[in-house]
Amino acid sequence: MPIELTLLGVAVLLGAVHIFAAAHVRTKQYGIEWNMGARDAELPPPNPIVGRLQRAQSNYFETFPLFAVALLAAVVAGRLGWKTELGAHLFVWARVVYLPIYAAGIPKLRTAIFGVSFVGFLLVLSAMFFG
Repeated sequence: MPIELTLLGVAVLLGAVHIFAAAHVRTKQYGIEWNMGARDAELPPPNPIVGRLQRAQSNYFETFPLFAVALLAAVVAGRLGWKTELGAHLFVWARVVYLPIYAAGIPKLRTAIFGVSFVGFLLVLSAMFFG
């Protein structure tokens, strides 16, 4: 199996980590009864960590599908090479680092790390179109 597909699998697992991290801190703030209930009641604003993890999750699920489609298109088109390998590594590992940095509330570093992941996505996209 190409390394790109292994990294895609890691990216899928990272998506699950985003879901569970955000859910865990939300449940910690609002309680298990809220989590298991209909969630119809008005809630107080989320704590900073809850808000950060929700925003990190939202950001991940905005970018991950684009990366996944570009990578799978490169695989199907037979355009794997240094661009897809480096791009997939940059995207995945930068996104792994992004989550705790965002949770810690370090804005400029978070933005730089996002930029690294975006460069990875652009490399994969470039390979998809141009080989």
